[in-house]
Amino acid sequence: MSSKTTTMRVTLKKKGGEVIRKDLDLNVSPDEASVEDLSRAIFKAYPKWDLSRQRLSTPDGKTLEKGRTLKSLGITNNGDVVFKDLGPQIGWTTVFLIEYLGPLLIHPFFYFNQKLIYGSTAPHTYAQTWTLRLVMIHFIKRELETLFIHKFSNDTMPLRNLPKNCFHYWVLGGFLLAIPIYRPGFAGFLGSLPDDAVNFILGFFFYAQFSNFLTHKILSDLRPPGSRVRMIPMGYGFNYVSCPNYFFEILGWIAITIMSGSLATALFTVVGAVQMYLWAVKKHARYLKEFGDKYPKNRKILIPGIL
Repeated sequence: MSSKTTTMRVTLKKKGGEVIRKDLDLNVSPDEASVEDLSRAIFKAYPKWDLSRQRLSTPDGKTLEKGRTLKSLGITNNGDVVFKDLGPQIGWTTVFLIEYLGPLLIHPFFYFNQKLIYGSTAPHTYAQTWTLRLVMIHFIKRELETLFIHKFSNDTMPLRNLPKNCFHYWVLGGFLLAIPIYRPGFAGFLGSLPDDAVNFILGFFFYAQFSNFLTHKILSDLRPPGSRVRMIPMGYGFNYVSCPNYFFEILGWIAITIMSGSLATALFTVVGAVQMYLWAVKKHARYLKEFGDKYPKNRKILIPGIL
């Protein structure tokens, strides 16, 4: 038999219908050909389009999901597949590591270089010292979670989006906070807090951080290694809201705001809370759409019993 009758071939097209490649041979049978086989064939034919740059869909716009056979997605032998080049990509793990690195570099630099930055020095106040400590603890935790806990729905994102993603952490969480807080003599708008109050706020901070870690661990454990299967998260925090990880993140930044006594930190917390609320609304809606009646009806979006 000829190879045409024994191996899967597709016609690769752009969204507008322009043919990129006709009779692209996948070198596997039509019954066994998978989305991954197609991606590898494209990369072999066009090395500049590595697997992370490829978006593949049916002519009617349905995304070709990894792990599926082309036959199950309605792509027959000599059928059409729509291809889009997503451009240079960067892995989500790398993105997160770069994002969180900003505050880890910027805060110590401002804390230890008052003379260089401000032209004068003064003994560090408790507000400055505790802000540095809590910020470092928070972002070191986030780096470790990125390396050992998080599992991402998508492997990569467009490289061109990296500056936008880093802006929140490097500019707002880094320079916006560091410039006013570490200037000589800054003591915060709360003044000196009693030891009992400081201990309570610290306890509140560590409670929020540990709770945030637990919710991230629950989300991670929902997916077996290498799987993209979605399940309903249950347990700590998730029995009350769809996104307890965001809720505990906000609580942690409220604690940092109180300890720093800085309007800049308050602004960063508000901006972050608004953004997390918007993300939570989308996730809640996606859960409802995906799981329907199986999803707990009494579960709020972000704040237990309220919102």
